[in-house]
Amino acid sequence: MKNIICISFLIISINTFAQNINGKVFNKNKAPLAGASIYLDGTTIGTVADENGNFTLNYDPKANNILVISFMGYENEYLATFDLKKELNIYLTEAKNKLNEVVVSRKDLFKRVDKLKLFRTLFIGKRHNVVIQNEDDIYFKYDKEKFILRAFSDRPLIIVNPELGYKVDYQLQNFEVKFIKLSVSLKDAIQNYYAGLSHFVEIDSSVETLKRREEAFQGSQIQFFRNLANNTLEEYNFVLSKSNKKVIANNCFKLTKDEFSTKVEVISQPRGLENDKFIASYDLTFNNKEKSNITFETKTFYIYKYGNNSNIENIIFLGKFAEVGVGDMLPLNYGIKDDLQEVLN
Repeated sequence: MKNIICISFLIISINTFAQNINGKVFNKNKAPLAGASIYLDGTTIGTVADENGNFTLNYDPKANNILVISFMGYENEYLATFDLKKELNIYLTEAKNKLNEVVVSRKDLFKRVDKLKLFRTLFIGKRHNVVIQNEDDIYFKYDKEKFILRAFSDRPLIIVNPELGYKVDYQLQNFEVKFIKLSVSLKDAIQNYYAGLSHFVEIDSSVETLKRREEAFQGSQIQFFRNLANNTLEEYNFVLSKSNKKVIANNCFKLTKDEFSTKVEVISQPRGLENDKFIASYDLTFNNKEKSNITFETKTFYIYKYGNNSNIENIIFLGKFAEVGVGDMLPLNYGIKDDLQEVLN
């Protein structure tokens, strides 16, 4: 009888954590889309629909990930909220043909090869053997009045990273670089930003590759936010400072935990006249050598289980954090045991 009680408790414990998303994928004519891809943004967690369009995917509500549903020739569907108690019926719409700027104009001030070189540098980062297999899908638009270069792709970028052992499908949603003058030179760039949705597939898990992944994780943005949520920054060699003086995290942030997230309230600093959005800014050092700067333009944000967070567009990074590109990006669920493993261990 005692063993039965223990098993029952184990099942109840697991069910209160990770759950399954069940659903079907159709086109607008209600025909099932066998082979449709379903994944949680930024993770290795994904599956494909069977011959009847059915799928099941493990999901942890604490992770707060966007559910992405895609199929070749159809527009992607993105779900930020859904009822886990109900089966999802997802209808995809056929993609419309888009005519992008594929013709080189004589009036174009900059060559595509130069724009592509800048894109690789800022988007991929310093890992030079990372390959974008479909670079031809990338196209550019330059705002000559604002000195802003933007990059687009109507298809997911297929990125192969042999150093970290991943193939990444990256749906580019935004990429822009602002310059001090009419230029596409890196030395004239003053601000850059990119954002998108991604799915990771492991292609290599050798000892050497696992070691490189851990090196990429140490001091990373994901590790910083996980430690901030757990109030363990100094334990993991993150040091905050202001005007070259060390500050204590508890004097900078107020943390409030609930079942699904950690609420972070940023304690305000005196506001500079040049930025009316400014809340606070800190220098950040990892292991006494890697230096970054973090400026908060939001009073409150939330950190979720994997270290992903809300209001990321209002948190500005400089230094080491800003230099890291997709080539050093790890899945959000890197190093996180699922709840079933945690309970069993």
